[in-house]
Amino acid sequence: QVQLVESGGGLVQAGGSLRLSCVASGRTFSMYGMGWFRQAPGKEREFVAAITWSGGRTEYADPVKGRFTISRTNAKNTLYLQMNSLKPEDAAVYYCAAGNPWSATVYRTPNAYDYWGQGTQVTVSS
Repeated sequence: QVQLVESGGGLVQAGGSLRLSCVASGRTFSMYGMGWFRQAPGKEREFVAAITWSGGRTEYADPVKGRFTISRTNAKNTLYLQMNSLKPEDAAVYYCAAGNPWSATVYRTPNAYDYWGQGTQVTVSS
């Protein structure tokens, strides 16, 4: 089992920045690929960004490319999402997820992940 706890969400003006964190406990964090997903009211959960267990490969959804950066510090069991130039359409609950141990593939689908955090709310005012 892996327990994931997100933090760092909040209210920010359009054009502002936030950094989300996801701290893992339980089984070895460093073996898992990690992802960030988001879900806005009335919408399906959607892929935001993902990173392999080593941090050597990352992928981003088109709407966030160039604005968001995913990273991890395995020594601290922590995943990050730096979000810059935020837009009102980025508002959602953001979830981190873990899965696919030791895989060199980055996965974009929620079904590929086994463990999820409880989410952190991001609100962007226009």
